[in-house]
Amino acid sequence: MVFFLALRNVIRNRKNNIIIAFLVGIITFLFFIGNSVIGMMDRGIRQAYIESLTGDVVLERAGDVTMNLFGANTPVIDIFFTIPVLPAADEIFNITAAQAGIAGITRQVSGKAYLDLLDVREPVLLCGVDTESYFSLFPGIILEEGEFLRPGEYGAMITEERAKRIETLGGERPSIGTPLLLTSGGTLGFKIREVPLKGIFRYKNPGQFMNEIVIADPQTVRALNSIQTASGAIVDAGEDAVRLLNADPDDIFAQAFETEVGNETETVFSPEMLENYLREAVTYEPVQETGGDWNFILLRLKKGVSPGAFIQLLNNKLQPYGISAVNWRVASGNSAILSLLVQIMYNSGLFLVCVAGLITVINLLLITVFRRAREIGTLRAIGAPDIYIRSLMFSENFIIAVIGSFAGLVCGLLFMFLINRLGLNISNELIASILGGGVLRLEFFPRVAVVSFLIAVLFAMAASIYPVEVTVHIEPITAVRRG
Repeated sequence: MVFFLALRNVIRNRKNNIIIAFLVGIITFLFFIGNSVIGMMDRGIRQAYIESLTGDVVLERAGDVTMNLFGANTPVIDIFFTIPVLPAADEIFNITAAQAGIAGITRQVSGKAYLDLLDVREPVLLCGVDTESYFSLFPGIILEEGEFLRPGEYGAMITEERAKRIETLGGERPSIGTPLLLTSGGTLGFKIREVPLKGIFRYKNPGQFMNEIVIADPQTVRALNSIQTASGAIVDAGEDAVRLLNADPDDIFAQAFETEVGNETETVFSPEMLENYLREAVTYEPVQETGGDWNFILLRLKKGVSPGAFIQLLNNKLQPYGISAVNWRVASGNSAILSLLVQIMYNSGLFLVCVAGLITVINLLLITVFRRAREIGTLRAIGAPDIYIRSLMFSENFIIAVIGSFAGLVCGLLFMFLINRLGLNISNELIASILGGGVLRLEFFPRVAVVSFLIAVLFAMAASIYPVEVTVHIEPITAVRRG
C-alpha cells in the first residue's frame, strides 16, 4: 500500500522529481563510464605484465623498500639501489614449486646496462632468464625473428621496437648474429660483455617500459652485475671474456696500427681495435644457469586461484628465509601503481561531485517537503505514525533514485554504443596497446554497472535522511495552517 501511494506521489510531483532523478543519473553515468574506461586500462596493464613479464606472484628478498623487477619502487632512492640476490634461492624454488595452485614457475636475474649496437648506444633493462621455463611461462612474448634463447648458450634478444629505432638511428636493421656490446659499472669497476643477437621479439601488450627490455642469458647479466654465485666466486663468462678489466693497457694496445712519421713509427689506437679485441676475447661456451644466484622467482597461478590468499600462504612459509611474496602490481613498478592511483583520484573527484549533488538534492527535497506540508499535516492529523511517514518518504525517494540510476546506466550504454560506432583511432601506441587495439572501443563491465547503480541509489537515500526527519517533526496544526 505504501509503495503504490509513494509511486502515485512521485508521478504527481514529477516536475521536482525529474531534477532529482537527473542529478542521480549524472552521478551514475560519470561513475559508470569513468570506471569502465579505467577498468579497461587496468585490465590491459594487468594482462600485459602477468602474461609477459611478472606473472601473478613474484618472490623477492624482504626489505624496507618494495622492489619491482628492475629496482626500487621509490624513485628517490632507485638510482642508488642494488637489487639483492635471493638467499637460498634453490631451496626456495623447490619449496614454492611444490605448492598447489601453481601453473608455472621460473627465475630471473635483473640488471641495467648500456647497449652498443650498430653505432647506436642507449640504456637498457636486462632480464637474465631461466631459458628452460621462462618463455613457456609468458605467452605474451611473440618471436618475430631468429629464435628464443636456449639453455646453455650465450646471447640476447631485443624488442621489435628497439630494432626499428636502431634501424632509424643507425641506418641498418640489426640481423640475427650481430654482436651486442653490453657495458655496466659498479664498485668493482666496469664490466664489458659481447654476446650475439639471438632473436627479435615483441610483447603482445607492451607496458610503459617493456620495449626497453633486453632478454639475455643469466650468466651475462650476473657478470655485468658482479653477482657472486653460491660458491662465492664472482660469476664470469670465462677467463677471456672480461680479461680486458685486468689486462695491462700496454698489452691491449700493443696490436695498434703502426704508421710511419718520417723515419719513425707511431702507434695509433682506434675504436675498431677495441671492438675487435672484445670480439676475439669472447667465447660462447655452454653455461650453467643454476647456482642459487637469482634476484626473483616468478609464478603463474592456475585459473581460479586467489593471488591474495596464495601470497599470504607463501609469506607465512617463507618468512624465516627472509623472502617476501608480492603481487604483479608491486613487481611491475610505478606504471601499474599509477593506474591504481588514477582510479583513486578519479573516484575521489567524483566523490566531491557527489557531495555537491548531495547538497543540491537535500535542498530540492526540503522544498518538496514544504510544498507538501498540508498533505503531510493531514496524514499526521488522521493518526499516521512517524514510521508510516518515514516509509512513505523513503519509498518515494527510493523510486526516484532507481529511476535516475537506471536512466544513467541506459545513457552510459548508449554513449558506449555511439563511441564504438564512430570507430575513433588511437594515435598513441602505448594507450592503444593498453586498450587492446588502435580503435577505441568501450567495453561493458557488469560489475561496474552494478556498483554504479548501487552507489547512486545509496547516495540518493543518504540525501533523504535529513528531509525525512524534517517531515516527521512537522506539527499537524502548523502544517494545515501553512498549507
